[in-house]
Amino acid sequence: MTSGGQAPRHRAGAGDPSIRRTWWLLALAFLALGLASAIRVVQSGSLGDWIVLVIVAVAALAAMAHRNAVVRLEAGGRGEAEGFARILRGLSRSVSAEAIVGAIMDDLVATTAVDHAVLVRRRRDGTALEATLVTRRAGVPASTTPLPLADLEAPPEREAPAAQPLPVGQLAPERALAANHARPIVRRQPDGVAFPVPVGPGTPAATAAAPGRRTAAAGFRAGDETRDRVAALIRRALAEGVSLLRDLGLPVPERRRRERLGPASIVLARGDEAQVARRIADRVRLVFGLSNTLTVPLRSESGMSGAIVLSRRAHEPWADGPRRLLLAAAVETSAALARVDTYREAATRAWTDPLTGLPNRRYFDESCGLMSQRRRAGDAVAVLMIDIDRFKLLNDTYGHPVGDEVLKAVATAVARSVRDQDVPARIGGEEFAVLLRNPGPTVAVEVGERIRAEVERLDLRSLRVPGVSVSVGVAQADDPSEPISALVERADRALMRAKRGGRNRVVAAGAAVPA
Repeated sequence: MTSGGQAPRHRAGAGDPSIRRTWWLLALAFLALGLASAIRVVQSGSLGDWIVLVIVAVAALAAMAHRNAVVRLEAGGRGEAEGFARILRGLSRSVSAEAIVGAIMDDLVATTAVDHAVLVRRRRDGTALEATLVTRRAGVPASTTPLPLADLEAPPEREAPAAQPLPVGQLAPERALAANHARPIVRRQPDGVAFPVPVGPGTPAATAAAPGRRTAAAGFRAGDETRDRVAALIRRALAEGVSLLRDLGLPVPERRRRERLGPASIVLARGDEAQVARRIADRVRLVFGLSNTLTVPLRSESGMSGAIVLSRRAHEPWADGPRRLLLAAAVETSAALARVDTYREAATRAWTDPLTGLPNRRYFDESCGLMSQRRRAGDAVAVLMIDIDRFKLLNDTYGHPVGDEVLKAVATAVARSVRDQDVPARIGGEEFAVLLRNPGPTVAVEVGERIRAEVERLDLRSLRVPGVSVSVGVAQADDPSEPISALVERADRALMRAKRGGRNRVVAAGAAVPA
């Protein structure tokens, strides 16, 4: 008994012992019937005994084909379930968008046995699409290629094209007949006056104008439809016969199709999504040189966010298993990417100062901690502490809304003055800080001076503020083993010296205050 109080059940299917016993019993019953019918045929040889023997043989073949089909169906379903479980395990372990893309691509290639898999999604900055290609060939790394963002845009609403008249000779027989009926027939009265008589389909004049042509066109059309139906029935019968031979386990040669119109491109979507997904698939086939693709869109709350494209070199039709697996994988991938995006947005909000858009104190402290852990011997580190001069007086004079605008302007000046590898942050009130990575001997002071000059040049006349200035304290680690927290304290003390020395200046820790 299980913990829930229920006995464990056997899995139903070809591998179940009860199913195997049933098949063996059925096989023995058909064998006995076949032997009995054969004996009666040998003894009497009547037509009825031959009919019974043929019926028993056909029933035995049908049972054998059914058994093989069930085995294949169960094996395919089990492989599909295992592949989907593998995809879910890979997605559950992924905590970043890059890890999700890598996991889903590798698992799709492995579970669907395709030659290539491509995931197309919008870049984080929203400037373009990003296509990641994974190939089944061992030793070939994944490659990423940018694609135009316009491929993801919804198709414009198109107006119905105006009908263009064609010469009657280029129309189908029945359309040509209708066109002829639409032409006016000119009749003349005995007095010589001519007037047109309109002739259209279904009118007495039309019937009188060309009764023979109407009958001939209808006959041609009926004959063509009959031939098409017969040809379709023959093709279906042949296909069913080949499938029956394959179900019986007999070797059936594969018929190679000639690709006259190029490789197939199947899209598992409808409406506008189908048009966008097909456009992305065509772009992927052109960029990577793929063929016979199967595409499904990726969806988000805001609409279509990308697509997954599977490709294989063989031009055989796509089975239901890969289609179902790709549809399920697209749903799970969309959910996983949305989850990562939500987490990233929440982390960004937690690490960003809402007023200035700069990183906040929490992000600055975490960056200092990471720098301390990854710091190697010889790595240079410097810290700038920046404070707006007389900011309390500015708030009292012009009001807090104006003070907020001044904070934004100063934050922009700080961000514009530092290097790409540096970390600027607003750490509270009117105070800012910058963590400089690997600065040269004079770089820290130069960056501090650049910030001071940039703030001094700010044009705040729209706020009716004559201008502002900042004081900057600079501290650079002389010893690689010096903690960054100690470096921050030294920079803060240098900032206090700059304030006491007259403000609007840059002071380095250990240096004399400039006059």
